[in-house]
Amino acid sequence: MNDFKSFMSQYGGMIVGILIAIVLLLTRFYMLIIAIILIAVCGYAGHYFQHNKDSVKEKLKNFIDRL
Repeated sequence: MNDFKSFMSQYGGMIVGILIAIVLLLTRFYMLIIAIILIAVCGYAGHYFQHNKDSVKEKLKNFIDRL
């Protein structure tokens, strides 16, 4: 019984994570999560570009010049 308790205390989080991943894959819920993350990243990028136009233009110009 002590071996099982030590095993669960050491690897319990991993087992729960694997089970959650399996459920997400079987229900295709991960597509929604990816879409929400993509929307948030694009929103943040748009906000950053809008408020740092000069810096972004300069960095983009330097990047294109190096190509």
